[in-house]
Amino acid sequence: MLIISVKEGENIDRALKRFKRKVRDTKLINNLRDQKQFTKKSVKRRKKIEKAVYKQTLQNKEE
Repeated sequence: MLIISVKEGENIDRALKRFKRKVRDTKLINNLRDQKQFTKKSVKRRKKIEKAVYKQTLQNKEE
């Protein structure tokens, strides 16, 4: 659970912005979405390899 303390005299929009940044940095939403349904380890590994290959092809095109 994320806790954001609002300082006295602080604008609520500023505190909300800090909260959103903290949620994004901790990858809370991504973890919740991943846990919605089970994915096998082999599928995770395959996606990870596909992502690495894609990144490598992009890097090779730049050079």
